Parts: sequence; structure tokens; C-alpha cells
Amino acid sequence: MKNKHVQYQDWGLTDYKQGWDRQEELFNATVKLKGEIRNRQAAVVDGEEAPEEIPTPNYLVFCEHPHVFTLGNSGTPDHLLLDEAGLKEKKAVYYPIKRGGDITYHGPGQLVVYPILDLDNFFTDIHLYLRTLEEAVILTLAHYGIKAGRYPGYTGVWLDADNERARKICAMGVRCSRWVTMHGLAFNVNANLDYFGYIIPCGIDDKDVTSMQRELGHPVDLNEVKEILKHHISVLFGMEMIG
Repeated sequence: MKNKHVQYQDWGLTDYKQGWDRQEELFNATVKLKGEIRNRQAAVVDGEEAPEEIPTPNYLVFCEHPHVFTLGNSGTPDHLLLDEAGLKEKKAVYYPIKRGGDITYHGPGQLVVYPILDLDNFFTDIHLYLRTLEEAVILTLAHYGIKAGRYPGYTGVWLDADNERARKICAMGVRCSRWVTMHGLAFNVNANLDYFGYIIPCGIDDKDVTSMQRELGHPVDLNEVKEILKHHISVLFGMEMIG
């Protein structure tokens, strides 16, 4: 039974480690439930009535983090250009984490989105999942008159991806187990772009990073961006949003 209901949660400015733990709690509970459902179904003897189907939950989490650098499975530590003293000076922390992708930065003014979804409720195609998240960001940017697209060979959302002015505005890195997802995307709305100078973003050292604020020349209402992005995600995935 596919459950299209998605519980929307806005965690506000959340410490990265606390956000990680809260994600893991929701993710692990869903993966465990899927395992229990599968075991019950496998234990049914011929002629017995199948157990009642239990829907798995879905969550869409929006938040911001204090200054933090995170390193994914495909990255190397030398993509962080700060030592411990430099991190302290910039009031930032560093975590190697279990997700796809390389190194990235999170900080105030950047909208971080964590979809914790059972893709069995939607579609079991991780490539389509990533492209759908990208499309939601592309449509959100279009609302503000910013033309964005994809950069061949890379995940995320880019501006001027077809020429030498290519610059990334949204990074992505996901983890998926038993078709349950966690992690997601980091969308630069009003982020302090100076912090990207302290890393080789996603291992790409010859491309620029940008934000909505930089492109438009003024800060953007983050709450408004949240509502627009949430709308596009819900429509593209066919979600019934709760909360």
C-alpha cells in the first residue's frame, strides 16, 4: 500500500549533529518497520490470511545549520582547506558523514532539505529521485526569474551550466537503504559564500558557487522560498503534505 502522505517539519536553525541524529532516528525507524513488514509477509503460510498492510511514513524536513563542513563518501579530507585553528576562527565545525557526494558547506541563509521518504511509496528509481529534487529547485528559481539547469555528469542545480560562467546554486548528496532516503539538498538562498572559499566544493575546483541573494542583488525571504520549494516538491512527487 503506497502512502503519499508526507509529514512536513521545519526545524529552523539546528545544530548539524543534532539534525543528523534526528534524521537517523526517523530513517532507522522506517527501515526497521519495512523489515518487520517484510518478515510478517514472508511468514504467512499458504491458506492463511495475509497480515494487514502497514503504511510506512514519509517526512520532508527543512532547516538551516550553523557553519559546518561535511565530507561525503566520495570525497577526500584535503578538499577542506582549513586546519583546526582555521575552523575555530571561522566558528565552523567539520564532520565526515555517511552520504553520497564530496565536501560541502552548510550555514545560515542556506536552505537544507532532508526528504526521509520510502521510495516504495513513490517510485524506486534513485536517478529519477535526484532529477526530481533538482527540478523542484529549478522551478523555484524560475519563480524569481533565475534560469537554472543541470551540469552534465554532476548532481545539483547550476546556472550557466553550458558555458565558462557555470556556477552551482544547490548541492545534493543522498543516502538510500531499502529504498528509504535521507540527507538531500543544500540550496543557497542568502548563504555567506565566503565559506565556500575554504573548501573545494564537491571536489570541483574550477567552478564558482552562487546564491539567490548574489544573483538577484538583494536578500530573499527564506520563508517564501520554503513555501515555493515545498509546493514544487509535493506536486512533482504527488505528495499529500501534512503540516
